[in-house]
Amino acid sequence: MSVSLVAHKPTRPALDPSDKHTVLQKNVKNALLALPGYFEFNNPISGVNATDLFNLNSLLGAGIEVEVVRTLNRLREVWDPDDTWAGYRFERSSQAFPDVRLVRPDEPIAIGVELKGWWLLSKEGVPSMRYQVAPAACAPHDLICVVPWHLNNAVAGVAAVSEPWIESARYAAEYRDYWWQYVRSAKGKSGISYPPDAHPYPKKADLVVANPEEDGGGNFGRLPRSKPLMDEFIERSMAQEILGIPVADWVAFLKLHSDTSSPEDISAALETQLESRIGAVAPEAAEKLLSLLEEIGTLLRP
Repeated sequence: MSVSLVAHKPTRPALDPSDKHTVLQKNVKNALLALPGYFEFNNPISGVNATDLFNLNSLLGAGIEVEVVRTLNRLREVWDPDDTWAGYRFERSSQAFPDVRLVRPDEPIAIGVELKGWWLLSKEGVPSMRYQVAPAACAPHDLICVVPWHLNNAVAGVAAVSEPWIESARYAAEYRDYWWQYVRSAKGKSGISYPPDAHPYPKKADLVVANPEEDGGGNFGRLPRSKPLMDEFIERSMAQEILGIPVADWVAFLKLHSDTSSPEDISAALETQLESRIGAVAPEAAEKLLSLLEEIGTLLRP
């Protein structure tokens, strides 16, 4: 494995618009964008303690991704309107890269999608994915897709998805490496080694992972930190509302109610947050809010 430093800022692959794979990629993107209107996951969730909600992705994440693939196959009229890819269907294999492939027996793989689910009420407030594949393992038309999901009643109900983030798989890998080596401010070595034989649609045993000389505390491959790659998508997702309340506010509220938080801790945290914003509130309203907060704190105490 050789260590590489790529000095130039990457660009997305230049694709031939007349290539049938380019047309397919465009149509697959449209199908992925249509997911919110067609996705169904009829397994209602209830009775989960609020303090356990942050772990919901580990319980349901794989099931959500399986259902995304089923929905894609139901949207064949979107990604194959002219029946160019007759006999092909999307299949998921969590151990392969990309983990979703459009396949037909005894035929070359048509396109791949690296699919990641994002539980919107996760503690991190950003997708927790790690994307470490070498750029050479990404075919020019392959995509990476992050699908945000939530429960329709916030802490209970059935899973629903919202508008996904879709990007060129190769560009995302190249931008990750560029950011790691030239944009982030960190001391130490910044080189990255790549498997010499990395190629698209590898088998499970093939080496396709890029490895930094120094991992920086396990941060290599965390695409949300490769700014500004996902910034607009994350901001838009956190601003969307569940039951009329922005996702960011749900996350902030749930963080306060950890297993070790006492009512006094929660009340103090809420008061601190309110005081930090008090300048934007009219004096009369601010005084009333603080009075109500003190009253709530009294009620919460045993």
